[in-house]
Amino acid sequence: MLTNSRSATAVLDESFLEVRAKLLEVAADLDRIDRAASLVAPLAEDAAARRELIDEATRLLLEAGPERAAALQLLFSQRYESDWRQQMSV
Repeated sequence: MLTNSRSATAVLDESFLEVRAKLLEVAADLDRIDRAASLVAPLAEDAAARRELIDEATRLLLEAGPERAAALQLLFSQRYESDWRQQMSV
């Protein structure tokens, strides 16, 4: 059931500046990572894997549809393992 009665235009008008600021922040962070990787040292293997997750998240943001937040949550979540209790000594 859709509980939001505001129009898409109203939602955009309300959130545009905040979304713009967040996107600029992400772009600046990625610029700093890229500059450091090229000027100081390349990313370590584990860091490169995390950077790839960020790149995949960016691609997910460009897909149309209302489920991007869920897709990002799944992307950044640990995969379920049936023996998690043993792994965590629980």
